Amino acid sequence: MKTLRKYWLQLLLSLAVLVFFLSYAAYAWRPRLVEQIDLWLYDARVALTMQGGVDPRTVIVDVDEKSLAEVGQWPWPRKTVAQLVTRLTQDYKAAAVGFDIVFAERDVSSGLPVLKQLAATEFKDDPAFLARLDTLQQSLDYDGVLAKSLAGRPVVLGYYFSFEPNAPRAGVLPKAVLPAGMFKGRNVRPVQATGFGANLPVLMAQATSAGHFNPRPDPDGVTRRVALLVEHDGKYYESLSLAMVRAYLNFPKIEPQYVESPLRAYAPLEWLKVGPLMLPVDEEVSALVPFRGRQRSFKYLSASDVLNGRVRAEDLAGRMVLVGTTAPGLNDLRVAPVDAVYPGVEIHANLIAGMLGDTLPGKPDYLIGAEFLLLICLGGVMTVALIRLNPLPATLLAASLVLLVTLADFALWKYSRLALPLAASLLTIMLLYAISMAYGYFFESRNKKQMASLFGQYVPPELVERMSEEPEKYSMEGQSRELTVLFSDVRSFTTISESMEPKELTRFMNEFLTTLSNVIRTRYLGTIDKYMGDCVMAFWGAPIHDPDHAKNAVLAGLDMQRAMREIAPAMKEKGWPEVFIGVGVNTGRMTVGDMGSQIRKAYTVMGDSVNLAARLESLTKHYGVGMIVGEHTRQAVKDGVLFRELDRVKVKGRDDPVTIYEPIGETGAVEKPLRNSVELFHMALKHYRAQDWDLAELQLINLSKQAGPSRLYQVYLERIAQFRKVPPPPGWDGVHEFDSK
Repeated sequence: MKTLRKYWLQLLLSLAVLVFFLSYAAYAWRPRLVEQIDLWLYDARVALTMQGGVDPRTVIVDVDEKSLAEVGQWPWPRKTVAQLVTRLTQDYKAAAVGFDIVFAERDVSSGLPVLKQLAATEFKDDPAFLARLDTLQQSLDYDGVLAKSLAGRPVVLGYYFSFEPNAPRAGVLPKAVLPAGMFKGRNVRPVQATGFGANLPVLMAQATSAGHFNPRPDPDGVTRRVALLVEHDGKYYESLSLAMVRAYLNFPKIEPQYVESPLRAYAPLEWLKVGPLMLPVDEEVSALVPFRGRQRSFKYLSASDVLNGRVRAEDLAGRMVLVGTTAPGLNDLRVAPVDAVYPGVEIHANLIAGMLGDTLPGKPDYLIGAEFLLLICLGGVMTVALIRLNPLPATLLAASLVLLVTLADFALWKYSRLALPLAASLLTIMLLYAISMAYGYFFESRNKKQMASLFGQYVPPELVERMSEEPEKYSMEGQSRELTVLFSDVRSFTTISESMEPKELTRFMNEFLTTLSNVIRTRYLGTIDKYMGDCVMAFWGAPIHDPDHAKNAVLAGLDMQRAMREIAPAMKEKGWPEVFIGVGVNTGRMTVGDMGSQIRKAYTVMGDSVNLAARLESLTKHYGVGMIVGEHTRQAVKDGVLFRELDRVKVKGRDDPVTIYEPIGETGAVEKPLRNSVELFHMALKHYRAQDWDLAELQLINLSKQAGPSRLYQVYLERIAQFRKVPPPPGWDGVHEFDSK
């Protein structure tokens, strides 16, 4: 039985951890790291409990790339926007239209200011010109045209607030929805704006209302909240989503609702009552965004399709319509918990759907007390239990509490829409567990050192360090696992070696083998199996499990070739030839373990998949490429690398054909001309396999002209010439058979 006296330091440290997180829960101080973990957990909660599907009540009319291509670059003339308003309200009978766009500057695209200038100068004595200008003036005033289209229609304009000191003010704000002093003496801290960019007076005078479209990004740049009310010059202005909902409900009043408390100053604001709706808000009068899914959780219609009457009436009739943009160049893309790139207009759509569907998440004030009580209970249980339990039961207890607290928190979120902070509770469990386990460190450390001594003979020190953290997971015994193996070989090494003295050859080999080894081990944590003269053999996925073993092997192969090019100038200065390597990579099941004799053993891999990798390396010279990978490697590397399919082949010693590929480079780093040539080669390959020799030959000749001579293109041109003389047999499947290694 463990004694309290023996574990006084553990108890003291546990108490310090508990006080730390109780202070955090009570908002006495808020360490940035813990807050960030809370935000990450909130994002996970949102992502795992999204409602999904498409909300039919709200439609987004998107100024997308298609619209820009058809209508013209943004901003569009206000006359075009007026046509869009008329289409939506008059023709399609939308219930309300909101613009996630501000019209802060006058539209001079019609040329009216220039015509007026001419009328006042060069043509002031020309009655015909003046009369014609007078006739056209009204139709050329595009701002006036838009204002007329807004009159009497349910249109909500958008605008933005600025929060920097001495921010400029442009345009005209709408009428405030709450008067100055509404929250005086209350524990409410609305977001305070210093400036704004609002709409032209002529437009604001005719619009039904307007709302700001400012998000409320958290310190990590992710938008999780929107301020439903923003304070400016003491008055309060509503958000675009709230203005849309009020327009839809015929503009009910906004009534703040407080929790009952004997002390008025401490009665927290918890809701905004808007007609029949109760909207949960925090002390900053902000609402959490109820993301129903990833982007495109609402129906999107291209603005050009609406303008040209190409959408169905039922898609818009009676709907809440938001006009915004997802075109990348128009800068209305945000970071959201559910997507790294999320349209700003869809944030407003989620809020509208949440308000109307009563699904806005809440974070009421009483959750602070709930978290405080939970931490006390967890701290007491963990502290008492951990000083009594052995490591295995202690681990099971900690894991069970983490699971239980997480599930309870997620259930509270999913079924009650309450956002109880989770980071402090989980970190309390984990840190108390870590403190308890630290007492067994010296005993476990001895076992770890033994593991490092055993495996250190075979695997890189970087991996041994990671393995020593959980030594029970690793065994030297043979296993069948899916791994990725790499072979590299120097081209024309025999010729190079024959031209050098033994000492010079040793230095030369040490130079390039060290460079290649650093790429494999240091950058991509591969296990170097062995050196065979100028050949390097390495593998990924053992002894440490690596879910990206195929991708890491492919990237290592690309980096090895890049490294050879980088050291070429230094080798030239030493009088050494430039080194060109061929790399073969294959993924598949293979046997891995400590193999050999009683005299000498090595941690290595064996199997047919290993042999195939060696065969693929030897084929690089035939096709004139630097690297070839097998089809299983290509399938395992799901994204991030551009591949060119080279051929379907049967290598010596294998009956089944295999599709082989050349990795070109990481997707984002491959230039467009090279991507185009890959696509053209794939077309040529398609014609070749269809036995359309003429089209295949033409495509290959064109590629040769565009990209220069290539051994790969020449291989296929020679095959085509041969097949014209001796056609392939019936049922030919395009497989090329190699009869040598």
